[in-house]
Amino acid sequence: MAVQEITFKDPALRVADARPASDELQDLQGDKLVLNMGPSHPATHGVLRLTVELDGETITKAIPDVGYLHRGDEKIAENMTWTQFIPYTDRLDYLATIANNVHYALAVEKLLGIHDKLPPRCQYLRVICCELARISAHLLGLGAFAMDVGALTVFMHTFSEREKIYNFYESLTGARFTTSYTRIGGVSRDTPPGWCAAVKQFCGEVLATLEDTDKLLTRNRIFVDRTRDIGIISRAQAIDYGLTGPNLRGSGVDYDVRKATPYLCYSDLEFDIPIGETGDSYDRYLVRMEEMRQSVRILRQCLDRIPGGFDNSSNEPVNVADGKIILPKKDRVLTSMEELIHQFMLVTEGVNCPPGEVYFGAENPKGELGFYINSRGGGTPYRLKIRAPSFVNLSILPEILPGHMMSDIVSILGSLDFVMGECDR
Repeated sequence: MAVQEITFKDPALRVADARPASDELQDLQGDKLVLNMGPSHPATHGVLRLTVELDGETITKAIPDVGYLHRGDEKIAENMTWTQFIPYTDRLDYLATIANNVHYALAVEKLLGIHDKLPPRCQYLRVICCELARISAHLLGLGAFAMDVGALTVFMHTFSEREKIYNFYESLTGARFTTSYTRIGGVSRDTPPGWCAAVKQFCGEVLATLEDTDKLLTRNRIFVDRTRDIGIISRAQAIDYGLTGPNLRGSGVDYDVRKATPYLCYSDLEFDIPIGETGDSYDRYLVRMEEMRQSVRILRQCLDRIPGGFDNSSNEPVNVADGKIILPKKDRVLTSMEELIHQFMLVTEGVNCPPGEVYFGAENPKGELGFYINSRGGGTPYRLKIRAPSFVNLSILPEILPGHMMSDIVSILGSLDFVMGECDR
């Protein structure tokens, strides 16, 4: 039996042959400690890997490493009809699924030239769904943020309110998490009996929870010390790095897509845009707290003004009246050859969009969610590009993490409130 010989290199040669993980890590060689945080770490809120260089407990360099969750959504879209891609948008910011659906549909409707011709009741229903999604996403982001810095009770309060929103989703769409409720040209169905009244009652309940959360956190000595003057993003930095949403407004920039370029019925609604002063983690927390209150304000206005009322007694339409875009009613499909043909064509080939290119950006809970569509005509996009706010917001980490302590990372990451589902797409 032959004996396998094992030879060992000289230690000096082994060090010389060692290659860094990437070119960016070339200068992370020396006396400082290099530490990997993630991709499996509870405070990274998903599969985010941070390579940090430490001088004692102080961060001297940080390199975010994304892509562990990459699914190729944008390439998949090229082989899907416009409607078939709607469920894939659920998986972007999966805490605000209906909002993703709505904003993607608005991009396709802009290409079709019907985004400003949607029935009024459809517009109000979409806004109600988007604001419920904003509250839901902020509640979870706030609860996780508080839990990261040691306040577990807040998570229990916020998650209880999110369960109520999931109940609304279930009764409206048939699903709690990935809803796929929106359709090109409208929505899949109108509200069930009692749904609008229940949402109106919820508005008062969630405000009470926000007041309790305010008392638990806003003047809590531990929470304030962990967040104030931590992760400061200046106004210039926020603009230079393309930040959007609460992270941009927390740095004092008064920009909200709902106000800057209104869509749906937002131009008819009254609401304020909260902005911060310092741009630290504490400011970003305060901005999100006030945004939820403003979302409740929007919800109440929509419920009071929704065409057709709570039960749609006047039978207001919720879809555009175009048989080339909206599926015909099932009873017509079973009794009319023309409707049967329309159903077959829409399902197999998709909505026939004209050639052209459009970009539509909307205010998602994490920031501006944008869809760029390049169409060469037909039922599928030639190219589709998603502007994911979480991906852009994470780009500032190498700028703001150095100089902080290792324990500050969880506070900064929690205040940025990102979702890796849309970051990696």
